[in-house]
Amino acid sequence: MLTSIVVPGDKIELQSVGRLREESEDSKKIYYSRVQDVLSSDKMEILMPTEKSKLVLLPVDGVYDMVIYTNKSIYQCVVRIVERYKSNNLYILVVELTSNLRKYQRREYFRFGCAISMLSRPLIEDEVKIYEDTQKITIIPNFEMDDSVIVDISGGGLRFTTNKKYEVNSLVYCTYRISLNGELKEYEVTGRILSVKTVENRSGLYEHRLKYINLDVEKREEIIRYIFQEERKNRKKEAGF
Repeated sequence: MLTSIVVPGDKIELQSVGRLREESEDSKKIYYSRVQDVLSSDKMEILMPTEKSKLVLLPVDGVYDMVIYTNKSIYQCVVRIVERYKSNNLYILVVELTSNLRKYQRREYFRFGCAISMLSRPLIEDEVKIYEDTQKITIIPNFEMDDSVIVDISGGGLRFTTNKKYEVNSLVYCTYRISLNGELKEYEVTGRILSVKTVENRSGLYEHRLKYINLDVEKREEIIRYIFQEERKNRKKEAGF
């Protein structure tokens, strides 16, 4: 199944599910890497992950939950590291699937710290009623928007600041732009406010945490690809490239 879905270059996340002595005490730590080669229907080579420009020597026989970001969808499986070696100046891990590869609807997403300008506003009463009646978002245009700043973003939602204080559990419409592979793309999203707090030492500025509602799968995956793109840029800067 791997050979028909996964290709070299696909981004991956690894999270330990084992209890090996060599593993970090933080079992929830996520490592980022990419597929180097697909060897068979249940084995592939991946690059050994790095952290702050240093290799992370994941142990042979370590068992990990793996999330794979392909061009079409996100997949999940459990893998075991069966070999590690150096080839053409690349440090390689060979992993073997110990579960079926399946599409993965993530409950948690990696959050990327940023500073992205955004416009936002609470849904008006008519928009809220349409959503409650149909579970579909319908935006009525030409209403005033508030200036906001996204301070972190993920495939599941975002955290932003604004001078307006929105109510917890309210529905909020947001628009922002991000550059993906050199193309400036505009996103219109709606979400539910999960929490609100005053920004420390900034009177009149409020931080909101928002979870997307009815976000299109393609848009979600574009946002995740954007996060990977920006993370790669940051790693290059840290490495001095």
